[in-house]
Amino acid sequence: MKKVLIGLALLALAACGSPAKNEPAGSTVEFKHAMGTTAIPAAPKRVVVLDTDKVDTALSLGIKPVGAARAGELTGWPTYFGADATKDIKEVGTVQEPNLEAIAALKPDLILGSKIRQEKFYAELNKIAPTVYTENIGKPWKENFLLDGAALGKGEQAKSLLDAYQKRASGLKVNKSLKVSLVRFMPDHIRVYGPESFSGIVLGDAGVQRTQFQKLESQQDKRFAKVSPERISDVDGDFIFVAAYGEKAAAEQTRITAGPLWTSLSAVKAGKVQIVPDETWMTGIGVTAANKILDDLEKYLA
Repeated sequence: MKKVLIGLALLALAACGSPAKNEPAGSTVEFKHAMGTTAIPAAPKRVVVLDTDKVDTALSLGIKPVGAARAGELTGWPTYFGADATKDIKEVGTVQEPNLEAIAALKPDLILGSKIRQEKFYAELNKIAPTVYTENIGKPWKENFLLDGAALGKGEQAKSLLDAYQKRASGLKVNKSLKVSLVRFMPDHIRVYGPESFSGIVLGDAGVQRTQFQKLESQQDKRFAKVSPERISDVDGDFIFVAAYGEKAAAEQTRITAGPLWTSLSAVKAGKVQIVPDETWMTGIGVTAANKILDDLEKYLA
């Protein structure tokens, strides 16, 4: 599947990689993506995005979406771009249930989504505006960034930003002897994140080691695993990064981390625990969010 995604991204980059300023006004290109081939504007002006990774992608490439779907437990838009960057973006439902009427009212000329999230809405969305889907989210975030960047007419810029991130990550000066744990509190359970999650991939790019448990070697899906409060010892490591998905999850985090099982963890006793923003470490899933994670690694693992 990864080879297919890379192929799609490269095909897209070849199709739309030239600067938008060289395209005649109103011109279109045939664009290959997860749902087939679609004629899209060579230089889209009014873009609606239907997942958090695509918010990061558009803003990273200097494009403010006219509308965006939000993750279910979140309110508002990412703060790590600054208030001006997200001002006036209209909410168009959630990533699981986009609001088609709200999308149509914005008169977009391009819609970006993902097959795994919104496949059942594709035909209706494509009637509103040309719609491009990536196959999945999270694990193929780099390929998705190139594909979506090309669809936005910013293919070369996307490649340049990704190359710069990759170069920075590979040369990051951090303590690579530490075995790092990633813990995320959800509203109704606890997760640890493995090597094929977005944040796990960023840590891998930076050469950061993971705890043996969080390599998830016995699992086919190596993105994350659930951990019960009674087995909280499984999240221990030399250093623990902690995030929470929404207000309910943050309340659960406060409750559990005040308990004796959490406070007995070796990393907690050593003061090697850091709460980090969920919006960059977990829901950002884009090149700017990835660089924010690298900022945190430099700060806390120096």
